[in-house]
Amino acid sequence: MATDLKHTPLFDSYAKYGGKTIDFGGWDLPVQFSSIKGEHEAVRTKAGLFDVSHMGEIFVEGSESLAYLQKLVTNDVSKVAINQTQYTAMCYENGGVVDDLIIYRLDENRYLLVVNAANIEKDFEWMLSQLFEDVAITNHSHEFGQLALQGPLAEEVLQQLTTVDLHDIKPFRLKQHVVINGFDTLVSRTGYTGEDGFEIYASNEATVALWDEILTTGEAKGVVPCGLGARDTLRFEACLPLYGQELSSSISPLEAGINFVVKLNKEDFNGKAALVAQKENGLPRKSIGIEMIDKGIPRHGYKIFKENEEIGEVTTGTQSPLTKRNIGLALIKSEFAVVGQELEIEIRNRRLRVKTVETPFYKRQK
Repeated sequence: MATDLKHTPLFDSYAKYGGKTIDFGGWDLPVQFSSIKGEHEAVRTKAGLFDVSHMGEIFVEGSESLAYLQKLVTNDVSKVAINQTQYTAMCYENGGVVDDLIIYRLDENRYLLVVNAANIEKDFEWMLSQLFEDVAITNHSHEFGQLALQGPLAEEVLQQLTTVDLHDIKPFRLKQHVVINGFDTLVSRTGYTGEDGFEIYASNEATVALWDEILTTGEAKGVVPCGLGARDTLRFEACLPLYGQELSSSISPLEAGINFVVKLNKEDFNGKAALVAQKENGLPRKSIGIEMIDKGIPRHGYKIFKENEEIGEVTTGTQSPLTKRNIGLALIKSEFAVVGQELEIEIRNRRLRVKTVETPFYKRQK
């Protein structure tokens, strides 16, 4: 294995729990600990703990921070109160996506932006190129670990390690300086699985200790360590986009179906003109769910056809661990992105039947 892969603070802990690692965008990360299906089921029914310390943490501070972020991202950051979070996207002028990210408002003029691991350097350089006066941005990614405890028992398990009432942290809200097992942390009720749960930010040292403590505390409840494999199948069932697949520099947030993060009625922002034009002229492509009619599994990059016309390709696909359906997300020409269409998919030089279906494939019962 290449020796130049990056490691999170928890790298030495993986073997203890049976972690099998892979190269994920230059990081040596666990794809699974027990099995992808078992970890997936644990998160849907109990809880699972993920190491997501590879994610990037970039701070934005200064008197013009809000104005800067309003120009930088597609969502309306003025709606974010202190100790709230917001999902959004950064776009190029052509409407393609630089990255999708979460903004945490920590104080009046202080924000934390959590970006995708493979995009940290690119995002930081892009943000520097757009910088306003009286705004400072700093990349502190190497100073933080991040854990995600996800699933219906997440609150019950984590509550055993803190005196702070976690029930008070509502979805897309955060609390700073939460002491968990003696360590100072930031806790947000966010995640990437379609389940209830928390993301915990702490020092590298604290992250290592908390990983063990949470798994020990939750063991009796069925909490298990989870890898990238289950993270991907969970987010896919909930139809949460993955950068590099559903989103990219050539795919706009409107095409990807995350219209709710694009506020075209706010002041000018990067990519606004292109996104307005897409909205007014009609999207050339749309993301839609597909399900196999014939036997086979749709995979990323497989081409989609209507009769003999190539109309798009699969962005993510697998067999759903929850429903056992062979399903996928596909970016196809808009005129074919209507639920109930029968199309064809090319798998190993064979054309197989597929149909378009409603999304998301999974939605948590509140």
